[in-house]
Amino acid sequence: MATITVIGIDPGSQRTGWGVISETSGVLRLVECGVVRAAADGGMFSARLARIYRSLAEILGRFIPGEAAVEQVFTAKNIDSTIKLAQARGVAVAACAAHNVPVYDYAPALIKKSLVGTGRAEKEQVAFMVAQILNVRAARWPVDASDALATAVCHLTVRRYNNLKYITK
Repeated sequence: MATITVIGIDPGSQRTGWGVISETSGVLRLVECGVVRAAADGGMFSARLARIYRSLAEILGRFIPGEAAVEQVFTAKNIDSTIKLAQARGVAVAACAAHNVPVYDYAPALIKKSLVGTGRAEKEQVAFMVAQILNVRAARWPVDASDALATAVCHLTVRRYNNLKYITK
């Protein structure tokens, strides 16, 4: 009855959501979640990236997850926003790598489909399903944390499926 702890990360240059989930025998349990706020306050963009890195490094050191699931960058209409998002994602991946935590990437549509059944689900639908799966009543976490938890749930679902494929072969 091994337990796996996974951190899900929803990268953003102003708000990076994170959520830690443990799984034992197919039962998921919320450990903790939150948001790293690195909002623009007139400071340099590099300082925001450093805040994301330091905060995630502290979280990784505190919870020591075995694996990380990070949402992939979606292509936005604004190329500057896409580049900033990609840089924030790179910082999150680097923080995981610095803590020897393997990183698994998931497209936003796959995350939504694995929880809700459609890749075009609304954020509210995803948040509702995360709360149901984790058995959390009256969840009050920020949407960025909910997206991070959804990424972790998606990873655990894919992980279980892949383990079953190997068992049945």
